[in-house]
Amino acid sequence: MKIERTDDIEACRALRRTVFIEEQGVSEAEEIDDLDGEAIHLLATDAGRPVGTARLLVRGETGKIGRVCVLAHCRGTGVGAALIRAAVAELRGEPGLRQLKLGSQSHATGFYEKLGFRQVGEEYLDAGIPHRDMVLDL
Repeated sequence: MKIERTDDIEACRALRRTVFIEEQGVSEAEEIDDLDGEAIHLLATDAGRPVGTARLLVRGETGKIGRVCVLAHCRGTGVGAALIRAAVAELRGEPGLRQLKLGSQSHATGFYEKLGFRQVGEEYLDAGIPHRDMVLDL
């Protein structure tokens, strides 16, 4: 398995379509936005095939990790954790960032806590799915 920064936004969108739209029922209007062009995209591949992705945005002193997904057959294999570690490493290289933030689906907060994130704020709905904001101070 390999994780690299990519310009292949279509491969990332195809993964997001499979996981968010087809599996989780997120509407296309909620999944597709105008931020892909300004984002840093990470792509996880296994034997050359895309299996996971994450989208990184820089907002002032905050790096935002979002659109994290892994294909169903690769979940539980460490791909997701490797993606988050790669995202943190990538954003640590951005000058001036003081904190990383992500919106975790509520059932996955323990996964992110093991990677150093902590929950902040109240639970909220995003695309009809319960979420919690989580942060990691740099």
